[in-house]
Parts: sequence; structure tokens; C-alpha cells
Amino acid sequence: MAKRLRFALLVVLAISLVFVVSCKKEEAAVEPRELVINSNQSDPAPKAAFAEMVEGFKAANPDIEVTLNTFDHEAYKTAIRNFLAADAPDVCFWFAGNRMKFFVDEGLFMDISDVWADEGLNDSLASTRSALSVDGKQYGVPWGYYQWGFFYRKDIFDQYGLSEPATWDEFLEVGETLKSNGITPVTIGTKYLWTAGGWFDYLNLRVNGLDYHMDLMLGDASYLDPELDEVFDVWNDLIDRGFFLDNHATYSWQEAQAPLINGNAAMYLIGNFIMPDMEAAGVGDNMGYFQFPIIDPSVGVYEDAPMDTYHIPAGAQNVEEAKAFIAYVASPEVQAEVAYATGNIPPNKYADPPTIPLTKEGFETLAAADGLAQFYDRDTNPEMASVGMQGFQEFMVKPEREAEIRERLDAKRKEVFNQ
Repeated sequence: MAKRLRFALLVVLAISLVFVVSCKKEEAAVEPRELVINSNQSDPAPKAAFAEMVEGFKAANPDIEVTLNTFDHEAYKTAIRNFLAADAPDVCFWFAGNRMKFFVDEGLFMDISDVWADEGLNDSLASTRSALSVDGKQYGVPWGYYQWGFFYRKDIFDQYGLSEPATWDEFLEVGETLKSNGITPVTIGTKYLWTAGGWFDYLNLRVNGLDYHMDLMLGDASYLDPELDEVFDVWNDLIDRGFFLDNHATYSWQEAQAPLINGNAAMYLIGNFIMPDMEAAGVGDNMGYFQFPIIDPSVGVYEDAPMDTYHIPAGAQNVEEAKAFIAYVASPEVQAEVAYATGNIPPNKYADPPTIPLTKEGFETLAAADGLAQFYDRDTNPEMASVGMQGFQEFMVKPEREAEIRERLDAKRKEVFNQ
């Protein structure tokens, strides 16, 4: 009888142990996975848009517990340098181009080329690939960008029988017609320098192409190279023709909008962030857009498109979850939702196109581009960018100083890049 009792007790104990182990396994199986995201989108509209996007990701991945930390946009620029090194999240927001490359070179961003390959991003995000690549590997995905190009007064063009110029010769003809009728062809304000950088970018991209432009941005080409002779010659020709707004160095980019609004100038090389001011001034319906004209047909068509991005830090703790998030946010549906909610253009070429006409043109222009640059001050070293843009502004005012300016820029290039 005692033996039977002991046996029964052992059976009960064994069953209990099995039950406990089973419960522990079940608890482990349902324990939530984690994902920590650090965002720089602190303004109300984008903050709300990204919070909604994260909720969509959580709904699609209910087993992942997501923490979204939002920093003030300017404070984030300092914070990211600290948290990438000491307390890395699983995903962080940043920028493409040289600003990304800085952290890649420091070993702080993870290579996610496998996500690009597995999710078909080499096709759907093809035009953005070069801006997110270092030595042929991809280190992030974009969530939004916007087009640069010529924003112009359609009513003024119509008044003088002008069409959007596709080639440089056509552009010069448009400018001369405007001038002969007392209209400044191109408004610009270079008081804060970066608008002059936009002109250098586009002239160099149209004359020498993206590869050479990026070599220059990374210090591997010289500001004294003969390739840049034509860039400055074409630019000087516009200055000699009187195409630019007088005294532009005294105007901010916002102040330079006034001649466009009041009809004294017809075109502005700028980003589509100009449009809210045009609409507020009552000329939004009169505005058109065309891409920077072709100078050399043998050179690919490249565009400036400053791009905001997601990255996985090298110190991420939840890499599988982070890659799932990257795949989600790179999809055409999510790209469209986020971009339009934040006033941007979705980089995924399969995203639903925008319905606003000028934004739609920008979407089509960027999706068809052979490659994208970010912008002079995003693509090169910050010290180089400061000296370079000062030089470009000075050239636009005193083009006879070209040789001196280029010598100064190249001296800075050698200093910054240890050439």
C-alpha cells in the first residue's frame, strides 16, 4: 500500500513539474519582443504622423512592444552623437549623404544591405540608393524627400509666350526674353549662403554628373580640376547676362520671394517648401515647376533631393525587430502615408502619387532620376560646406575672383580631408 502511495505521489509530482515547465515555456513564448525608436520629428504635425505610423506597425506586429522617444529637432543633433555611442536605440532618425556617412565611418550605423535585397528596395528605392550607400553597402532607408528645381510664374510665361525650358539653350532664350521685357529672370537671396550652394550643385551635376560631384563632396576631387572650369564658365555667363536678382547677397531666401510674388521676377531655383508662402501670398495657382534644364545630354539626369532617413545603430539590441520595422516603413503604402502627412514626397516609386500638381511633378521627377544628391551642405564636410558656400556667394557677386576663390576652396578641402 505504501509503495503504491509513493508511486502515486511521484506521478503527481512529475505531472506537476511538466505542467510548471509547460507554463514557463508558454510565458516565454508570449513575452513581448521590444523595439526602441529615437525620433527627431518634434513639430506637431510630423510628430503625430509618426506616432500614427508606429501604431500601424504595432497593429501589424502585435508581439513587438514599441517605445518611441521624440527629441527636439535641434537638440537631437547633439543627442544622437551621445546615444549612438552609449545607449543605442534599435532605430533612429537621421539624414542621408555625408551626415549618414560620418556615423558609418565611425562604425555607429549598421549595414542593412540584406534588407534592401530581401525587400526589393534596390528597385523600389533605386533613385535614393546612392545617397544611402557607402562603399556599395546600404546603411539606411529614406522616409521622405522633396524636390528642388525652378518654381516659376506661369502667368508671366504665358504673357510672353514662353514654355518650360528643357535644355540650356532654351533656358537662356527664356531668360533673355524676360530681360528684354523688364522682368528679372531669376530671383535669389544668398544672404544665408545655401541658395548659392544649390546653384553650384545643379551646375556641377548637369556638367559632370553625380560620381564626380560626390568625389568632390568627399574630398577626392579638387576645386582646381579642369572639370569645374565649365561649371564656373556657365555660371559666369548667367551673371554676365544679368539673369540674377540685383543685390541678392543682402536678401534672405524668404525676402527674395517678394519679386516672384509681385511679378518683378519669374523664376526661383529652390525647394518645394516655397509653396506655402506662394499660396499665402495668393499666387499659388500661378506657380509652375520644371526641373533644372539639361546642359550636356550625355550626362545622366541627377537631382538635389534632401532626404530624411531611418537607420539601425550598430549597438541595437533588437536587430530582428528593427529590420522588420525598416521593411514596414519602406513599403509603398507606409511611405505615402508618412510623406504626405509631413508635406514630403515618398521615395518609393511604387507609392501612390500625390494629388497636388506641383508635388506630383516633383514625385515624378525624383522617381525618374538617375541618382540623387542631398545638397551641398549635407553631402560634404560641415567645415568645407561653410567655406564653399561663402565662396559661391562671393563668386556670384565678384565673378572675376574665380581663381582666388577656387584656390581658397581647395586649400580648405586639403585641410579638411587631409589631402
